[in-house]
Amino acid sequence: MNANQLPTKRYRSFVLVLLTVVYGFNFIDRQIVGILAPFIQEDLNLTNTQLGLLIGFAFALFYTVIAIPIAWLADRYSRVNILSIALATWSGFTALTGMASNFWQIGMARMGVGIGEAGGSPPSHSIISDMYPKEERAGALGFYAMGIPFGIMAAYFATASLMGSGGDVDWRRIFIFLGITGIVLAGVVKLTLREPVRGAQELDGGTVVKKLPFVESLKSLLKIPAWWAMCFGIAFGSFVSYASSAFQTKFLIALDPSFDFKTMVILLGIMNGTTYAGGAFFGAKLADKWGAKTIRAYGWLPAIAMTVCLPLGIWSYWVQSVEANLLLSTVYLLFIGIYLGPSFAIAQTLAPINMRAMSTALFFFILNMVALGGGPTFAGWLIDVFKSDYNELEAMRMAMTVTHLVFIPALISFLVVSRILPRDWKAAETRNLQMESDN
Repeated sequence: MNANQLPTKRYRSFVLVLLTVVYGFNFIDRQIVGILAPFIQEDLNLTNTQLGLLIGFAFALFYTVIAIPIAWLADRYSRVNILSIALATWSGFTALTGMASNFWQIGMARMGVGIGEAGGSPPSHSIISDMYPKEERAGALGFYAMGIPFGIMAAYFATASLMGSGGDVDWRRIFIFLGITGIVLAGVVKLTLREPVRGAQELDGGTVVKKLPFVESLKSLLKIPAWWAMCFGIAFGSFVSYASSAFQTKFLIALDPSFDFKTMVILLGIMNGTTYAGGAFFGAKLADKWGAKTIRAYGWLPAIAMTVCLPLGIWSYWVQSVEANLLLSTVYLLFIGIYLGPSFAIAQTLAPINMRAMSTALFFFILNMVALGGGPTFAGWLIDVFKSDYNELEAMRMAMTVTHLVFIPALISFLVVSRILPRDWKAAETRNLQMESDN
């Protein structure tokens, strides 16, 4: 390996932090709809089913489908250019969301956000994997995954800071502000990031990384069983977490209408920025440390997290106070963050070097069609179904209880990973050595 190809520790740390900030904006623009759901729903006269579609399927369909061709481009052309254009695109549509006057207009805007965000994670994962060796990759991608809780925290804080002095919530102003800020960040990405050498961490400097046709890339990834099992594990786990976060503020308002909304969103922001972020960070570090002793740990660790989250999540919806819900949710968020780093790391490590962006895109295609598209949509539909027999608070409790049972197939998937991962990990190492010898 040519040492000149490797970035300095200082520069790669800068890149990792900047990409994490970009990922945070990705989740600000997603989470903000759920936070402001009660106000958007009232202003635009939306049903719970429409609200679930808005948060879930309307966004996820375009996000997942467009991500695959964008990833193919990212495996062939400048990932930095693709990322900066994508960030500017989704931020622009976030601003347009604040100008919508009906369900169809806001739905179209969310579709546009989904198209832009499709170009976020695939090039970012690929860039990080070319900067960090596989022994440190879970930790690096776990740090990147902290963009999720930090983005969610920032969304709550932005909501609190932009509220009127009397507690009024101008949801339109919040969307416009966030959109403009994201466009500025896109310029920073373009001006400061350099395109890294592909495969620099695994291959000799003279090795030429072959650019595969689109169909061949897909076929190669589909032949890796542990990749599939990890993908479905995080998809089913995220199905529940997306559904829960989409309706959490709505549930808490129904649970105690007198509880100060500004205080609520600040507390939720702190929880996501501490325990959720802490779970993502320490889960990734533990995966690297435990994984050095046994590769199976990359499956065992997420399985343990799912086992804890199942009863905690259900319990949190049957308490009688906002304070009790927030307490249980704090512990829940700590464990729900644990599976992020190991899952992202496996998706990159098992993928051929010349298919890493494609690996992330296909990974996110399945993840988000199941989780982001299915979770909020399913939960919103269930709430409307249960409302025929219960009041809205009880309907949400029943719907979320059923939704949390989806943690069970997530647990099973991660246990499958623990059994078959050593074989596929060894196959990936052999494939990289063969690529080097062919050159």
